[in-house]
Amino acid sequence: RHVESNDAPAPSGSYSQGVVAGGFLFLSGQGPFDPDGALVDSSFEAEVRQVFANLAAVASEAGKTLADAVPVGVYLHDLATFDALAAIYLETVPEPRPARTTIETPLPGFGIEVDAIIHLGE
Repeated sequence: RHVESNDAPAPSGSYSQGVVAGGFLFLSGQGPFDPDGALVDSSFEAEVRQVFANLAAVASEAGKTLADAVPVGVYLHDLATFDALAAIYLETVPEPRPARTTIETPLPGFGIEVDAIIHLGE
């Protein structure tokens, strides 16, 4: 089943914000866009906070939080921003923190995108 939140931006293409299957909620990558779809226009730190707020909003629609994340995938436009990401990640994602992969990729006009898989059981 599809999971959608009005507190996160609507998909900009042919995908769902989240899909439930096999006891998990698969969250599509979220960029630094507010619920109206506008790119946050301040700092990289504001981008990171918006991305995690978007993921949390979609998880909330399934009755879950980022504390239920198993893996998280982080895509950075520039690995030089890793320390700023890491500081906010420590504030935003509770322990025990999920497995995480962080890679550099040429994102189109913004600094970060994050996806996650949320465990629905237990």
